[in-house]
Amino acid sequence: MDLGNFDSLGYILPELILVGTIITVLLADLFVDDKDRLGEIALAGTALALFGLAMVNGNQPGWLFSRMIVHDPFAVFFKMVFGLSALAAIWMSLGSVEVRGMNRGEYYGLLLSSVLGTFFMASAANLLMAYLSLEFVSITSYVLTGYLRHNRRSGEAALKYLIYGGVASGAMIYGMSWIFGLAGTMDFAGINEALRQGEPNKLALLIGIVLTLAGLGYKIAAVPFHMWAPDVYQGAPLPITAFLSVGSKAGGFALWIRIFYPALSQPAGGGNWEFIAGVDWPQVVLVLSMVTMTLGNFTALSQRNLKRLLAYSSIAHAGYMLMAFVVLNNEGLVAMMFYIVAYYLMNIGAFLAVMIVANQTGSEDIDTFRGLAWRGGVAPAVAMTVFLVSLIGLPPMVGFIGKLYLFAAVVKQQFYFLATVGVLNSLVSAFYYFRIIRTMFLDQPQGNEAPLSVSWHNGALLYGLSVATIVFGIYWEPVIGLAARSLRFFVGPV
Repeated sequence: MDLGNFDSLGYILPELILVGTIITVLLADLFVDDKDRLGEIALAGTALALFGLAMVNGNQPGWLFSRMIVHDPFAVFFKMVFGLSALAAIWMSLGSVEVRGMNRGEYYGLLLSSVLGTFFMASAANLLMAYLSLEFVSITSYVLTGYLRHNRRSGEAALKYLIYGGVASGAMIYGMSWIFGLAGTMDFAGINEALRQGEPNKLALLIGIVLTLAGLGYKIAAVPFHMWAPDVYQGAPLPITAFLSVGSKAGGFALWIRIFYPALSQPAGGGNWEFIAGVDWPQVVLVLSMVTMTLGNFTALSQRNLKRLLAYSSIAHAGYMLMAFVVLNNEGLVAMMFYIVAYYLMNIGAFLAVMIVANQTGSEDIDTFRGLAWRGGVAPAVAMTVFLVSLIGLPPMVGFIGKLYLFAAVVKQQFYFLATVGVLNSLVSAFYYFRIIRTMFLDQPQGNEAPLSVSWHNGALLYGLSVATIVFGIYWEPVIGLAARSLRFFVGPV
């Protein structure tokens, strides 16, 4: 199915709802005195967009807008992740002291615009839409990162993000131009067909792939394109940091899969894939995966600021997820998609716990968690422990199941060394995660810390995420089943 512009409108109901919500928020900002209402409008609009996503889920897969974007189960799965990430970020924003002093109309408008961009990243069907959607998400992220205008750290983070992002985007579009020159088309299905039938120059294709990897690696914060992440995570408002760590990262992985599977690989039967044109790109990703998880974990060991620590943790988890691309089969991709859901629960929860403490102390350092369990914060300390144990990958948390599926997929394809590096890195991560747990439960308060109180608003999300982290660690079949059913690409006749 290949639909034109008018016929495609019925398939992008979630995107249209997001656009309507953005306009509504910006107009309401002119008239509404209680700015909390703006966040509630954004929250309701995002929930409505998720409802619209459920409505179009059963539609027949096909190309939309003359093959600019595609509607298929894979796109629907990632849009669901983006929508849930947006809901969490907006909910956090309503309870954040940092956000309270902002121009919230523009803030929520930009946040929803970034979510809209991630929707198009998941459904991009050619190189042009892939680049435009990634740039749209990046530009809105630059502004949101620097939104604390009177905070020097926030402005510095936005500037670094802009510089790194500009270089990575330039490299990416240059690499895409090489691929376009070799294939003669920007359409992913057309690229696949041209590379399979022709004899492209392998060196030229390798250059195009590596440069494209630079742009995608920057988006997921993979080494050596990770340098922006610690400063940006530390300088951005906490709800934006949480969204960047999950929603934006998931968008990078969705686009990575779109380019490197339907475009640059072909099915080999039995759920396996094989790269085309003789360019062994999975070997490049293998090295990238090991270096990323190792640098992220070892650098996190020395961090005292929790936002920077979780930034390096996020880099390490990108390395774990990259293992799924090395095995070149559906089993690895399903494991990675499941892990993204698990990562959403435990990482959003960890940043929310940091925000709850930072709201009252004004600090994100580990020392502010000293004796948290003994100064009225037993519930947030227990919830934070659940998230950290899940990030390590210990049972009975959902992070354990996620890593189990990832490592099983790698071992099954006999990448034993990669699996060993992954397990050893998980052991390293236990040191800095357990250090936070020890600080909360074993270190005594110094006496000058104020008792911690948790509002019902922040507590509802915190406890909901912690319960889900445990429940899906015990009964994970619905999530893994959804991921397996969603791994279907529409490539259609060329």
